Amino acid sequence: MAARKSERLLNLLITLLVSRSYVTKERIRSVVEQYRDAGDEAFEKMFERDKEELRSLGIPVEVGYVDRAFEDEPGYRVERAAFELPQIDLEADEAAVIGLAARVWQHAGLASATSDALVKLKAAGVSVDRGALNVAQPQLAVEEPTFEAFWEATRSRTPVAFDYRTAGAASATTRHLEPWGVVSYNGRWYVVGQDTDRGAPRLFRLSRVGGAVRHDGRPGAFEVPEGTDIRALTESLAPPAAAHTARLLVRRDAAHGLRRHATPAGASGAGADAVPEGWERLEVAYGRTGGMADEVLGYGADVVVEAPEDLRALVVDRLRAVMATGAGATAGAPR
Repeated sequence: MAARKSERLLNLLITLLVSRSYVTKERIRSVVEQYRDAGDEAFEKMFERDKEELRSLGIPVEVGYVDRAFEDEPGYRVERAAFELPQIDLEADEAAVIGLAARVWQHAGLASATSDALVKLKAAGVSVDRGALNVAQPQLAVEEPTFEAFWEATRSRTPVAFDYRTAGAASATTRHLEPWGVVSYNGRWYVVGQDTDRGAPRLFRLSRVGGAVRHDGRPGAFEVPEGTDIRALTESLAPPAAAHTARLLVRRDAAHGLRRHATPAGASGAGADAVPEGWERLEVAYGRTGGMADEVLGYGADVVVEAPEDLRALVVDRLRAVMATGAGATAGAPR
């Protein structure tokens, strides 16, 4: 409910902000999606509450007349000049942080609702200033489909269950989490919280979550421990910084997950440096040798380690252990 109200307030703000003239109450009702389905009395109450809430947030909602010759139809708008902040001088690092924060939500649903509202305003003959949207432009570019589910669960304090595959694992396992926060760290998105199966805080990479995120309790079922620093906790739980580089042979059109953080390792040559037909040589930065070995083994015969020697030896040892138990094979890999 809180998320729906926030979306409604933002849509109302955008409607009042982009209009160059006053917008009537009925026009606002037809433009803002959440108002359209409400009855007359419910709309009146909702609109009055939203209008006052915007004002309480310091947003100057003005009342005027659409046609000054006939002062019988009041309208509303937000004057951009009164809404914008004055000139602020920031240091370079401060400006970088503010710039990042200002681009935090790039959500397809919001973009669609905004475009729909602008089209309806234009169709009604209302002059629209698209540039005014720059003062209310939260964006967030996220590829992981589970981001919104984890974000909502974090906001509502709802326990969740989900299927998760660790690096190198053959299959996913179901995990149960009280999500405390969703964070971006080293170019990847993670959810951090209390793993109720392990009884301790854990960090999960969103790109490794499979399927839907399921509610595993009621909203408000838990509280984040007082004094928890989500960023510091993420840094303590995250994999170590990539201080090593692996040189790998990767079969063409395979190991796409690995390729996301790999780079070409140079041209092929003669003898030992030649790349076998149908393969590519890539380099991958990594932190823990064990973690990198897990990832390589997860791709089976499609990835072969050339260097460093300690990583290659660990992968070979694990493959031999698997072969000794009859659990797998690596036929077809180049040597």
